[in-house]
Amino acid sequence: MASIVEIATTTPGFSTLVAAVQAAGLVEALQGAGPFTVFAPNDDAFANLPLGTVQTLVQNPPQLARILKFHVVAGHYTQADLSQVTSLQSLEGSPIPVNGAAGEVKNATVLMADVEADNGIIHVIDRVILMG
Repeated sequence: MASIVEIATTTPGFSTLVAAVQAAGLVEALQGAGPFTVFAPNDDAFANLPLGTVQTLVQNPPQLARILKFHVVAGHYTQADLSQVTSLQSLEGSPIPVNGAAGEVKNATVLMADVEADNGIIHVIDRVILMG
């Protein structure tokens, strides 16, 4: 099996996320032992942000890292696990509201759940989620 980073790198639809993780300096962290649960926005999710947002974030690595860490949780949470909780603590430090029964994480919908990796699990989401 591959790591979270390897899966994102080799799966179509995650080129923006991979570029953002690289720009934020988080590749090594996400290749760590984990386990991590990653709510991974696909390329369409990034494309739906206001024009110029991604470029602005890439030019501000600390802010980009903070937003990306809001998409990551320590631990291994399957879709079944998510239906048992109402929020999870992100690596950024803020809670992420979860409605597992509805397949929602904050204001995003889970498009594909339970993509297993060596060091955790990935849930593909349709929006970039933000703190607050």
